[in-house]
Amino acid sequence: MISNQILQNTIDGLKGITRMDLCIIDTEGKVLAATFPDTEIYVNSALAFVESPADSQVVQGCQFFKVFDEHQLEYILMAKGDSEGVYMVGKIASFQIQNLLVAYKERFDKDNFVKNLLLDNLLLVDIYNRAKKLHIDTEVRRVVFIVETNREKDGNELEKVRGLFGGKSRDFITAVDEKNIIVVKEVGDHESYEDLNKTAEVILNLFRDHDSREIHIAYGTIVGEIKEVSRSYKEARMALDVGKIFFEERRVVAYSTLGIGRLIYQLPIPLCKMFIKEIFDRKSPDDFDEETLTTINKFFENSLNVSETSRQLYIHRNTLVYRLDKLQKSTGLDLRVFEDAITFKIALMVVKYMKYMESLDY
Repeated sequence: MISNQILQNTIDGLKGITRMDLCIIDTEGKVLAATFPDTEIYVNSALAFVESPADSQVVQGCQFFKVFDEHQLEYILMAKGDSEGVYMVGKIASFQIQNLLVAYKERFDKDNFVKNLLLDNLLLVDIYNRAKKLHIDTEVRRVVFIVETNREKDGNELEKVRGLFGGKSRDFITAVDEKNIIVVKEVGDHESYEDLNKTAEVILNLFRDHDSREIHIAYGTIVGEIKEVSRSYKEARMALDVGKIFFEERRVVAYSTLGIGRLIYQLPIPLCKMFIKEIFDRKSPDDFDEETLTTINKFFENSLNVSETSRQLYIHRNTLVYRLDKLQKSTGLDLRVFEDAITFKIALMVVKYMKYMESLDY
């Protein structure tokens, strides 16, 4: 069904060209869009016209038209004006709305297909049969973007993203839940992941009026066949979650850049608990004070370089060495040793992952 906003924009545009007023009423007498006030006085006439066999009729000095969707009466269009051309304008307007119905119906069919494709609700044979009927190419490069707004989206946000892609029929913009907008984008032969990142940044700029912390965009890997689109979607969903855990400062996250975070995300929680207990006994990296955690993180940022870390922390080199020695005594891990540093880094990430999963349980 066409939104009332689209109907209103359509007749506003037609009035701007023809200087004639138009009104659209549904078959139950509800005024959906109008270019003039006091439309209620025409509702009874519109309802009577619904029951008549005529396709067009002059009532109360106005020209009434029926707009059908495959022989099913959908709207009553009313045109009024002093010009003799009011009938012609009404015919053009009803023709335009009828075409909108066809276009939106086709998009709705494609939208349903894409949703079922993303959610793995189709058999392989159904994917190819329905794609053929809907004239969707099955062997082009595509990638899935997920735009999470962290609040219930409205129709404007969806249309905003659709508008960005210029209504290009080869790209699909849809939604499978209340807070996420999904973009299934066709990718050119020469487009790279760097280009996809630029696309994600452009989408992000559409929501610059939001609190930037609310917006997260993730995308999967490029796939070559339509049957693999659901895999790119699942990858984007994982990237969204992993990004929140390990890359909090990033607004855009690609599945291909998740690194070890992708592996940790797939670990069962009991195994994670066993690992933390094995490495730290009953302690947890979370138990360290803020100064120690800052020292550890800065040491990792500087690739285990003692001199550079002490310089950035504004402390003497010996002070840093003392802190690292103290940490070694309490954990048995010397962060100056590469293997111990890796173990500690992974442990920090595992604890972050466990905390995130616990927060979802609440």
